[in-house]
Amino acid sequence: MSGHHLVLGKLQDFLTGETFEDTHDERFRQEVARLLVEQKGFVAGEIEPRRKLLLKSGEERAVVGIDFVVKPLPFGKTCMIIRYGPGDLVSRQRPALGLSRLVEPYQVPCVVITNGKDAHVLSGTTGKVVAEGLDAIPSRSELVERTSEADFARIDPHRAEVESRIVLLYEITGTCECDDNLCGL
Repeated sequence: MSGHHLVLGKLQDFLTGETFEDTHDERFRQEVARLLVEQKGFVAGEIEPRRKLLLKSGEERAVVGIDFVVKPLPFGKTCMIIRYGPGDLVSRQRPALGLSRLVEPYQVPCVVITNGKDAHVLSGTTGKVVAEGLDAIPSRSELVERTSEADFARIDPHRAEVESRIVLLYEITGTCECDDNLCGL
């Protein structure tokens, strides 16, 4: 056991080849990575796993992870973020949306949350669920088409501060410090 997570051994990361602790959560992350490459047509180099993001709100500071940051060529811009978390997806929508407004200086157009068995695809601009299910995660060609007209609007600094507070409240307050979204990435 590591914290409150059952460690099943070691596994090799599908995208990077790095070795990580083999947990149930990590197995789901690896399945999502395989789905993106083998079924959705992304190239491994277009997917950045385990991006860490420093959040600030007043005196509070915390590092939160984003499981996958997707930058399809030729854009070279982040067009989609994917967050994994076990359990209910609805309660994960708002913090994922907040992260889509903090991970880059612009609004990331597509936000996906998944528990490995289901997924919600959100519009970064409206925050509304536009599709559900793992099959609804956009393929590379769908994402490029969907984001070709995105304006990648810059996030106002005041808005970024508000989003940081929201994410900190959802992700940090009252959580265990060995939660995968905080220290496991």
